[in-house]
Amino acid sequence: MILVDTTIVSVANPAILRGLDTDINAVIWVTSAYLLAYAVPLLITGRLGDRFGPKRLYLGGLTVFTLSSAWCGLADSIEMLIAARVVQGLGAAMMTPQTMAVITRIFPPDRRGAAMGLWGATAGVATLVGPVLGGLLVDGFGWEWIFFLNVPVGVLAFVLVLRNVPNLPTHPHRFDLLGVVLSAVGMFLLVFGIQEGETYDWGVIAGPISVWSLIIAGLVVLTLFVLWQRFGRGEPLLPLALFRDRNFSLANAAITTVGFGVTSMSLPLIFYFQTVRGMTPTQSALMLVPTAVLGIVLAPVVGKLVDRTNPRNLALGGMILLAVALTWYAVLLRPDTPVWLLLLPNALLGLANAGIWSPISNTATRNLPRQVAGAGSGVYNTTRQVGAVLGSAGIAVLMEARLAAELPSGATAGASEFGAATLPAALQDGFAAAMGQSLLLPAAIALVGAVVVLFFAKPAPNRAWGAEAPAPKAEAAPAP
Repeated sequence: MILVDTTIVSVANPAILRGLDTDINAVIWVTSAYLLAYAVPLLITGRLGDRFGPKRLYLGGLTVFTLSSAWCGLADSIEMLIAARVVQGLGAAMMTPQTMAVITRIFPPDRRGAAMGLWGATAGVATLVGPVLGGLLVDGFGWEWIFFLNVPVGVLAFVLVLRNVPNLPTHPHRFDLLGVVLSAVGMFLLVFGIQEGETYDWGVIAGPISVWSLIIAGLVVLTLFVLWQRFGRGEPLLPLALFRDRNFSLANAAITTVGFGVTSMSLPLIFYFQTVRGMTPTQSALMLVPTAVLGIVLAPVVGKLVDRTNPRNLALGGMILLAVALTWYAVLLRPDTPVWLLLLPNALLGLANAGIWSPISNTATRNLPRQVAGAGSGVYNTTRQVGAVLGSAGIAVLMEARLAAELPSGATAGASEFGAATLPAALQDGFAAAMGQSLLLPAAIALVGAVVVLFFAKPAPNRAWGAEAPAPKAEAAPAP
């Protein structure tokens, strides 16, 4: 639900614009507000899971997310919808680190691969399911139902988690209030600057405040946060000792490139399918189905392989396949390419996804101490989300630049305004070429990720790990 909600709204934006009688800038904030409220608190909510228990924090976040989803669907103004999306993003931020932390704490390192495979496949598939589901719901029922759908799913999830997820022991922590403030402010400035840079043409926002001043200020505040974590006398919000583990540091760098690539590749493809090939939103989203299907089918298989072999080899193969698939797309994006041929690189993306998520996440969590599993999960999800924000901003800039280069003078501004079936034939070649060239950026970033993965250390046997019992009951048998 969380990851689908980061993409599903993009399909519904035109319907929201008409339904709430607003403008495009306000509609963009429906997504931006959610992403900001989601990304900024991840470091903090990960640590809260260690302090109060991941199950409790997850259920609290799920309640907030589900109720705010109903609020979104009932909103009768754009201002109310944006406010509800902020609350929804906060609920999502409470939930996300706990899922990975629970897996890390329940499964021993050498039996974690299959679980992380399903966790990672969910993350990969959700980004592709969002546009498909959004198109079907908006076309069939109206934009409100992209939010109403979360309510029954949220209620079912609450019951299942309450019954089946164990209450794991908590670890006492002193909460670092100054660290909370510094991390929240720094992340907000950095993410807002990157996310909204294209909106303000990477220039002035208001008065002396510019996009770049916010980004630089965010980096400065985050630097102060790191220094405080290093030299402060109290218990740190972010245990920097986590980064002494080579694989944890490299896995965070690798997942940043994955977040960049997976987020940035969808926009040029959807634009090509709709604007050049004349597909409806639902049809264009269905062109991404092979990736989702293969990701689901192969996730358990790859998960078992992760436990039996060096995950570096699987992750390296996945990153290389991701780069090859995106390059293949770049070559194929022409106005007359047969539709069936466009499904082949998408299937290759499915193979790549299966080889990426589980090996990298398993590498990141393998050596995490249980008492900081939430903090480590918060860091990992934060870096992935920052990569996604960078990918969204980067691809928008490159698409605009390539359209300016490939289309006749004066046609750039109007090219994206044409309906799917009304783009003049004279512009189709240039538009398709620009979208294909834009895909070379995530392909290059995937190769950077492959280089990072290449330096993963071979995991050492971890025989001292003892799985935690679900609850401190005398009659309960210890978990395997």
